[in-house]
Amino acid sequence: MPRPTVTVVGSYPKPPLEGGDFRLRKALQAMDRGDARIDDVRAAQDALVEEVIEEQIDAGIEMVTDGQVRWDDGQTHFAEGLQGFTVGGLIRYFDNNTYYRQPVVKGPVSRRGPIVVDEFSFATSTSSVPVKPVLTGPYTLAALSRDEHYGSLAALVRDLAVALNQEARALVSAGATVVQFDEPALARVPGHPPGDLDVFADAAAVLVEDVDATTVLQTYFGDIAEHGPDFFSLPFDAFGLDMVAGPANLEAIHEFPSDKVLSAGIVDGRNTKLEQMDSLVETIRDLSEAADLDRLWVTPSSGLEFLPRDAAKEKCRLLADAAARFREET
Repeated sequence: MPRPTVTVVGSYPKPPLEGGDFRLRKALQAMDRGDARIDDVRAAQDALVEEVIEEQIDAGIEMVTDGQVRWDDGQTHFAEGLQGFTVGGLIRYFDNNTYYRQPVVKGPVSRRGPIVVDEFSFATSTSSVPVKPVLTGPYTLAALSRDEHYGSLAALVRDLAVALNQEARALVSAGATVVQFDEPALARVPGHPPGDLDVFADAAAVLVEDVDATTVLQTYFGDIAEHGPDFFSLPFDAFGLDMVAGPANLEAIHEFPSDKVLSAGIVDGRNTKLEQMDSLVETIRDLSEAADLDRLWVTPSSGLEFLPRDAAKEKCRLLADAAARFREET
């Protein structure tokens, strides 16, 4: 019988489980003092990737990510890998109590080389289940940057789509069967206007062109209800929606297309409180009315970087247990 797939959105906490050794932080501090080299930091990153992948699998996650443990944040990681950007000062990340270094667009944007391809290849080599690579999408990267060159959001988004399409195709060449584009700026997030769907739609076809994999448009921190059913006409194979911070998404999926994958965030990725099992099973049952079980993924509502490591692991386990309970009762 078909069953929902249990996966994650992207990030995972870097600090260790309680009482564990934070090898990566020590390596970074040692490098700052001149007592370690970049190779020592990379070895610590590799070890942490192995840890978080193992934790996800042990918790029952069926399609993992590398936890984005090599990223300072989603914006900086990509801005530093693209031509045309510099990186500025710290600024708050949406409505979270976290900050990122704001990218500044100084010239024409283009891809200078692989950004996350090697990271994906390493994660795949250490994982016994499929690995999902994640790219910060062109609209969100543009919206969270300071543009000192283009003077046009649409032009910046389109050039970013060209560059990120090249990265996505390289990921497919490296073996990726799923490629996720993170676009939280398209959602209606408290304190932020919903994204301009027309601007994104013009670039979306460029973004997914010749990407021979399941393409995922992932939103979180809010809802996409204001965009209406046109949102699901965008040229992606799967749509990730936050059902916790964006409860209006539960209404929006009444018009979800039957040929798309629904990736539904049903456990809160920003709150340590554990959900009730019966409530999660009932939510999965409701979601199965909008999407066939073989086209339904269940996830946390967002990346898990906002939680302590122990809580993130428990959220993953709870999610997997709820999906298993649903399967037993169906």
